Amino acid sequence: MNDRNSPLLSVRNLTIHYITDDGIVRAVNDISFDLEKGKTLGLVGETGAGKTTTALGIMNLVPDPPGKIISGQILVNGKDILKFKKNELKKYRGKVASMVLQDPMTALNPLITVGEQIAEVLRLHDKLSRADSYIKAAQMLELVGIPSDRINDYPHEFSGGMKQRVVIAIALACNPQLLIADEPTTALDVTIQAQVLSLIRDLIKKYGTSMILITHDLGVVTEICDEVAIMYAGQIVEKGDLEAVYEHTGHPYTRGLFGSLPSLAVKAHRLNPIEGLMPDPTDLPKGCAFHPRCPDKMPECVSRTPVVIETEPGHFVRCLLYE
Repeated sequence: MNDRNSPLLSVRNLTIHYITDDGIVRAVNDISFDLEKGKTLGLVGETGAGKTTTALGIMNLVPDPPGKIISGQILVNGKDILKFKKNELKKYRGKVASMVLQDPMTALNPLITVGEQIAEVLRLHDKLSRADSYIKAAQMLELVGIPSDRINDYPHEFSGGMKQRVVIAIALACNPQLLIADEPTTALDVTIQAQVLSLIRDLIKKYGTSMILITHDLGVVTEICDEVAIMYAGQIVEKGDLEAVYEHTGHPYTRGLFGSLPSLAVKAHRLNPIEGLMPDPTDLPKGCAFHPRCPDKMPECVSRTPVVIETEPGHFVRCLLYE
């Protein structure tokens, strides 16, 4: 029986590798975090940090081959989804956890009407009749701001922003407990991005849905999320609520991310980018993965792997500066 106060999602020591001809891609390396019911976590990092692989792990959708979940547990409502059989996974995806992918163009089937794509999910999980599934599909379209008389239109008849709204309608159709949104506004222009983010925020509030928002935009996190986790080279290097991470930034990488953001308050000729590049995941540095780019590097950072330290209640940093 699941304790009412226990987290909806508990990821424990998760490691995911891709085994390729060119070597082993160490995409996710021993990450652990919790997500409480009704909360939103922003998962932030550069391209290649392991954010999407973490999301695919939580959906148990890591492509095998070449992907392999090497170790760890993913507990949802206390049950390890990595041990689920095929029929259990079918019920889990869509009903308990849903995912919005970053490109709506590839997320929708071009040969099937948008109404049928929403209705199909409802028939599969909520066991609705054909007629009832279409009534609910029409309601879902209205909910995401699309007129229900467009239920028989095909994806190519919609703009990019409208397609993303359809994808959100499909993801939320069965009222899942957990929504994973993987850079849901990447393919959209700036004004449409704001509308889609505002829509997601309103809908998860309405349904009480927990969400993981994957992004590289720290500004988006402040608008939507309760907590933030910063990923670097397949590890979470800092995690906490927004105030803790934004006001008492601990990890040198997080400080670098904030330093590279433009500010209206400060007159500057140039931004301060983080020197160097994200390491190759097939050849990660020994010790702390960030040490080749770190302005606060100490001799031991080259050989010792840092452990996670709780610097204040609920604020965790993986850095030798705090050990």
